[in-house]
Amino acid sequence: MSTADATLGDLTRRQLHDLCRVVGMDRTDPLRLLGEVLGAARDRPLAQPPLWPSDVADDATPIEFSVQVDDGGGRHLRILAETLPAAPGPAANLRAARDLVTALAGRYDLALDRLRAVEDLFSPAEPQGRFSWWFSFIFDADGRPRFKVYFNPDVHGADHASKVVQEAFARLGLDGAHRTVVDCALRREADRLTFFALDLDDSPQSRVKLYVSQHDARIDDVERAASAVPGIDRYQVGDFCRTLAPGVERFPGRPLVSSYSFVEGDREKPSNYSIYLPLRDYVPDDSVARERVRQHLRDHRIDPAMLDEIIGALTDRDLAARSGLLAHVSLRLSPDQTGTTIYASSEAYSGTAAEN
Repeated sequence: MSTADATLGDLTRRQLHDLCRVVGMDRTDPLRLLGEVLGAARDRPLAQPPLWPSDVADDATPIEFSVQVDDGGGRHLRILAETLPAAPGPAANLRAARDLVTALAGRYDLALDRLRAVEDLFSPAEPQGRFSWWFSFIFDADGRPRFKVYFNPDVHGADHASKVVQEAFARLGLDGAHRTVVDCALRREADRLTFFALDLDDSPQSRVKLYVSQHDARIDDVERAASAVPGIDRYQVGDFCRTLAPGVERFPGRPLVSSYSFVEGDREKPSNYSIYLPLRDYVPDDSVARERVRQHLRDHRIDPAMLDEIIGALTDRDLAARSGLLAHVSLRLSPDQTGTTIYASSEAYSGTAAEN
C-alpha cells in the first residue's frame, strides 16, 4: 500500500505496534481495541480531511497515545480515543460511544453499576460541548486492558456543568467531593470543569475522577489545588512546572489541568492528585520539549532513554520543525507513590504548531 493510500487505521496500528514493543507487552488486545474504538474513522484515508473535528488531539485525530511510568520503573501504555460513527454528529457520536460500552461489557466483564448510576446525566438528547463520551484503555505489562470513560460536564451547557458534577458525585456516595474541589481548584472565574471520569472495574482502587482546567493559572494556583490530597508534597507540583516550563510563572496558553481521584473509602478527600502541563504551548519545538522531559525523568530516577523510544515509535520527523508531538506531561502524586505520564500525538493529520 502506498503512503497516499494509507488510512488512519494503518498509521495508528503501526504506531501502537511499536509502542507495545517499547513497553514490552503483548499486542493482541491493544491492536484489537484500537480498531474497534476508531470506528468509522479507521478506514478513512489520511489524504482526506478528518471525519470529525475531534478534540482528542490538536489536529482532530480522534486518538492519543500515552505511556505511564512509575518512579519505580513500571510502565503502562494507554490509549485515549473518541469513537466515531459513519455519519458523525453530537447525538450520533454519543450513541456510538454507548454502543461501544455495550459491545465491550460482556467480553471484558466491565463493571457498569457506577456508569449506569450517572449515565443519564451525561446523555442528553441534544449534547452540547466539544464531545460527549471519550474512552481510555490502560494496558498492563501483559497487554490486558482496563477501561475508563470520560464524560463532558458541559454536555447540557457550560452553565449547568457544576450542577451535573455535583449530582454525579452525590449519586456515587461522594457528597463532600464537590465542595473539596470547589475550595481547592475552582476558586477563580478562569477555572473550568473539564472531565468527569469513571474506571469500569470493581477493584478497591477503581477511580472516580474529576478534571479541572485552570486557565491563566500561576504555579501557586495549582499548588493550592494539590493541597486537597492529604499526605502529599504539593510543592512537587511547582518543581514539575518549573522543570518543564522554566521561567513561566503564569500559563496563558492552553491551561494547566488538575485532576482528583476518589477510590473506595474516600468521601470528601481524594486519594490522588495529578497535574497536566500542555508542554506544546510552552516550548518553541519538540526538540526543546524532549530535553525538558528528559530532565524531569532524570530528576525522578527514570531512564530518559525511554522517551526516545516512544518518539521513535511514533515518528521520524525533525523534532525541531515544530511542537505538538509531546502534547502533555503529567505528574501523579499520592501519599505512597509518584508517577509520570507522557502524552504523545499520533500527528496523523500533520499535527499543529503550538500557539505561543
